[in-house]
Amino acid sequence: MKDVRKTVGIWIRVSTQEQANGDSPLHHETRARAYAEARDWTVGTVYDLSGVSGRSVADHSEAKRMMDDVRAGRISGLIFSKLARLARNTRELLDFAEAFEKHNADLISLQEAIDTSSSAGRFFFTMIAGMAQWERDETSERVKASVPVRAMLGKNTGGKAPFGYRWTDNKLAPDPKEAPVRTLLHELFLEHRRKKTVARILNERGYRTRNGSNFTDTTVTRLLRDPTAKGEHRANYTTSPGPGKSAVLKPREEWVIQKVEPVVSEALWNECNAILEQQAAAKSQPGPKGQYLFAGKVSCGCGSKMYVRTGTGKFRCNGCGNKLPLDDLEAVFRDELQAFFMSEDELTGLLTGMDGEIAELKAQLHVLKDERKGVVAEAEKIYRHYADNQISGMIFNDRYEPLLKRRGDIDAHVPKLEGQIDALTISRRSSDDIINGARDLYGGWDRLAFKEKVSIIEAIVDDICVFDTDIEIHLHYVPTHAIDVDKATQRQGFIAATSWN
Repeated sequence: MKDVRKTVGIWIRVSTQEQANGDSPLHHETRARAYAEARDWTVGTVYDLSGVSGRSVADHSEAKRMMDDVRAGRISGLIFSKLARLARNTRELLDFAEAFEKHNADLISLQEAIDTSSSAGRFFFTMIAGMAQWERDETSERVKASVPVRAMLGKNTGGKAPFGYRWTDNKLAPDPKEAPVRTLLHELFLEHRRKKTVARILNERGYRTRNGSNFTDTTVTRLLRDPTAKGEHRANYTTSPGPGKSAVLKPREEWVIQKVEPVVSEALWNECNAILEQQAAAKSQPGPKGQYLFAGKVSCGCGSKMYVRTGTGKFRCNGCGNKLPLDDLEAVFRDELQAFFMSEDELTGLLTGMDGEIAELKAQLHVLKDERKGVVAEAEKIYRHYADNQISGMIFNDRYEPLLKRRGDIDAHVPKLEGQIDALTISRRSSDDIINGARDLYGGWDRLAFKEKVSIIEAIVDDICVFDTDIEIHLHYVPTHAIDVDKATQRQGFIAATSWN
């Protein structure tokens, strides 16, 4: 399968004071580029906010450009030196993190060793989601506290007036234009007993919903069920479990019923709802939607996606007809986990090798920083001699310029070393966490619940490619530099080979 390199952006925000102290934007950019190079990523663009205050950056043109690139998929990751450089405003940090997760983009903070493209780093999104939810809950609780009081007083609790009504002097009252349509809706349903028929007749007569849309059977059902039409408006009876989720009914004792002017008789409303109840009881309920392990992860060697047809128990390619039983794929996945994760020598060598690389690079970095201190001290000493007329200008140039050049070489090399260390440190942490957690997978796999298996697969599997007799399983996190594999398979992952009929 073709391996497309990940394209990332680099975020630079260094205050004027920090630049004056020698913490240059170039240093941050070089370090980030070194990290990207170590991960085999392509740097697509740099967002430069040098000198911009961190109090609020979301409205800055560079921040808007960055978010446009994320939404458009031009970048799928953002590298920055530390979280405080991305945003000091907690709300903005939460917003950035939620937006990145929504668009399947990653955040990479070098100082905090956070890389959400790794399994360990993705915990950051979980933590951010919890913080954001806590903040929303705090705001929501303050709002909720006032809702029952306003509802009991008959005042607007913030929602729109139901179709057929409008808020007048903070009270619900029938709308002269919409109320007759709502009355007609109930009458038509009592006559025809078909929601789609009612919607069609209303549309044919030129009636539209409040936003100008056609009536649908769903709209008809909602309006028939709403007791406001018979003079009982419910308030404070639902709560929202979160964005994108349906409202949940509160306990009935918390509901507030407001008496309003009816637009249909109670008898008509009751007759319509009795019909709805009869139809609901007679209608067979659909079975649960099929759910399968590895759904969305499996593709065919011909390049097409593979799907499970209901009742077949097999992944199938609609392009070439290639098939693979679900049970076979699960067995291969489990056995290959055992083959990799249970190899103590290989795992020990992998982690030890990474530790050695990190230690070696840190030692090099320490030597360079010590050398830089010596170079700076020597340069200052020569300059003082020159200022005190103890050496001539020619001697000063001969001694001072090489020191300046060496300091420049060190300053250029240090951020590159730091970027390499960042990449190895984050990769080491991710590998250690996942390997330690995965050792017990093989023995306990059959005892895991379906949802637990799905969570593990989502966390560690990048994609699966099914050929005629082989399966390629690519994992998110296994560091390619530490595994001796064939060049054709030097992606993060492993190869599983099996055959089936």
